[in-house]
Amino acid sequence: MKSKPKSDLSGYLYVLPATIFILVFALIPIIVCCVYSFHKYNLVQSMEFIGVENYVRMVDDPYIKAALKNTLVFTIIVVPLQTFLSMLIAALIAAQKQNWWNGFVKSALFIPVISSMILVGTLWRIIYNPEVGLLNQFLSIFNLPTPNWLGSKDLALLSVCVVSIWKNVGYFMVIYIAALMDIPRDLYEVARVDGASGIQQFLHITLPMLKPITYLVITLGTIWSFQVFDLVYAMTGGGPGTSTVTLVSTIYNAAFREYRMGYACAAAMLLFVIILIVSFIQRKFLNPKDDI
Repeated sequence: MKSKPKSDLSGYLYVLPATIFILVFALIPIIVCCVYSFHKYNLVQSMEFIGVENYVRMVDDPYIKAALKNTLVFTIIVVPLQTFLSMLIAALIAAQKQNWWNGFVKSALFIPVISSMILVGTLWRIIYNPEVGLLNQFLSIFNLPTPNWLGSKDLALLSVCVVSIWKNVGYFMVIYIAALMDIPRDLYEVARVDGASGIQQFLHITLPMLKPITYLVITLGTIWSFQVFDLVYAMTGGGPGTSTVTLVSTIYNAAFREYRMGYACAAAMLLFVIILIVSFIQRKFLNPKDDI
């Protein structure tokens, strides 16, 4: 009984560094950003309190409307596809015997994950080049149309989505492979004895056992999609027009190009609230805690 207070104290000491880190780099910046969002501030002049004027301006701002639409479309396209592809690839790799080919495939798919986003964006901008890009050169061999992928308002956002999926699918694939390795093999053996086919085993054993990981993958993918910036910045800069502008790129432009820090903070708070609401909805309807 006498040693219990010391044990409790040591526990608090262990979590103290992480608590300080979260407080300094997460909670305090959020509070400061919220305060700035009610002010007019340009880094040079002193702050001027203007109430909710920044939030009112966002209602009629065409860039905010375009950013919300593009970010939503980007998320709807990227999250389901990268979740499905990463799960499918992981299942195919896990079903095979471990050999050098499996190791090579996993390494090849993980290389984009560890590559710089700016580097990836620059590389794919060259690949998408309408005149000398590898993609159009390949299409021209079969006499197929060779569009201006990043210069078309209809194709630019879709082209960025493809690159985002290509870059992130390897990360989620590794997570799924680790989860698949934790599924007891006895379940599959019993299912095979009962005459279950491979598809039936996947639907009734693999998918239910992967629910917690799928929830994690969807949650992370959604947050990353709402925060997309550097890939868009490297590939299109938000253009053509406003076809690929996102919420984060709008925040960046307002803060570091137009020096409207108060307005940028208001847009950042809008993004924070959206992510908070989406995360709550996902936790409410997708959290598999009852199945664990």
